[in-house]
Amino acid sequence: MTKGGARTSRPKRRSSSIAIKRAYDNPMPQDGVRILIDRLWPRGVSKTKLKLDAWPRELAPSTELRKWYGHDPARFAEFRRRYKAELAERPEQLSVLRAMVKGRAATLLTATRELDLSHAEVMRSILQRKGTAR
Repeated sequence: MTKGGARTSRPKRRSSSIAIKRAYDNPMPQDGVRILIDRLWPRGVSKTKLKLDAWPRELAPSTELRKWYGHDPARFAEFRRRYKAELAERPEQLSVLRAMVKGRAATLLTATRELDLSHAEVMRSILQRKGTAR
């Protein structure tokens, strides 16, 4: 409150809005920064159709982890733990990605069908949090 009871307005911090979409979905203007987070290029999708801003392959789950997980819902909690451990080993690359999405709309793109049980969900939770990947 200021003198006379009037409220002062503070500038609002703009937080980033991070969506997750399948790489096969059409690009939309509201997608903002479009980031493919898979290690492998999605089958049958051309580079022009995908309209990427970034492809940080080194932040995708390792081939070994991806194959071990196999999108088995019973393994998701352990997959999340292991993937976070992998990301914790790449703080510089993760920092670059955080800077890219900070204060902007962004969309993480993946070929997986199970978006809620994917590395994309883990990545989004990490990007929306401050601090390390752990």
